[in-house]
Amino acid sequence: MSAKNKEVVRRFNIEVIQNGNEEEFRAMMAPDFINHAVPEGMPNGPESMWNTFQNILRPALSDLTVTIHDQVAEGDKVTTRKTISGVHTGTLLGVPATGREIAISVIDIVRVQDGRYAEHWGLNTLSNVLAKLSKP
Repeated sequence: MSAKNKEVVRRFNIEVIQNGNEEEFRAMMAPDFINHAVPEGMPNGPESMWNTFQNILRPALSDLTVTIHDQVAEGDKVTTRKTISGVHTGTLLGVPATGREIAISVIDIVRVQDGRYAEHWGLNTLSNVLAKLSKP
């Protein structure tokens, strides 16, 4: 089960985050999915994840790549340490394009149920990246 769940998370990172495959996204999300990493008061269903990838990261980063460094699985949860990187060629959360290469470090935990994302928790360094991009 752990190996299968790790593969689900790996596939999501490559097909959905890196490649922007909406069909795979829809197939891999449980209908009652909960994203525990959203700011309080924001929607926390599947669309919260898609919005981050498709409307925030993808327009701002060309050559978007996900590199998985580590995965640990226990029971129905998979913890992944990864880097989302690319070239800052579009506006990223109000910061105009700089042309610089950026790398966002991420650690997330996903609960996988029946081969689909059921819950997500995560931490990332996006705020640090934005602070660096704002400096001349």
